[in-house]
Amino acid sequence: MDPEKKSVAKAEAHIARTHYQTIASSGKHAIIIDEPEDLNGGDTGMNPFELLLSSLGSCTVITLRMYIERKMWIVDEIHIELEAFAVPNGYLVESKVTFTGNLTAEQTERLLQITEACPIHKLLSGNVIIKTKVNNA
Repeated sequence: MDPEKKSVAKAEAHIARTHYQTIASSGKHAIIIDEPEDLNGGDTGMNPFELLLSSLGSCTVITLRMYIERKMWIVDEIHIELEAFAVPNGYLVESKVTFTGNLTAEQTERLLQITEACPIHKLLSGNVIIKTKVNNA
């Protein structure tokens, strides 16, 4: 193994003949990913874009919750809405975060900065290299 590489996660995806239903798994967890009916899927799960946005959203609110707990601020709920758009140079992701609790304007501004500390945010906005090989069965 390359000493420069540090594994942070492993996952697998499997598709058989059911139009485009895919089982994604990591460790002891599994979810169904599918395409909507208008793309000839069965609509039995989130599509890949929705799954990606859900990963970013969940990572963001978890990161925020960890920070809020360390600071001992009073926040009952954190809600995030995300939407991806195709734009001429690629994609744009817009998110809106809502806090339910007692926060000052300064605390809210700090939490906005913390949203960019989420590891998935860093992965998506950083330098990503994807290498694919064929694994002969």
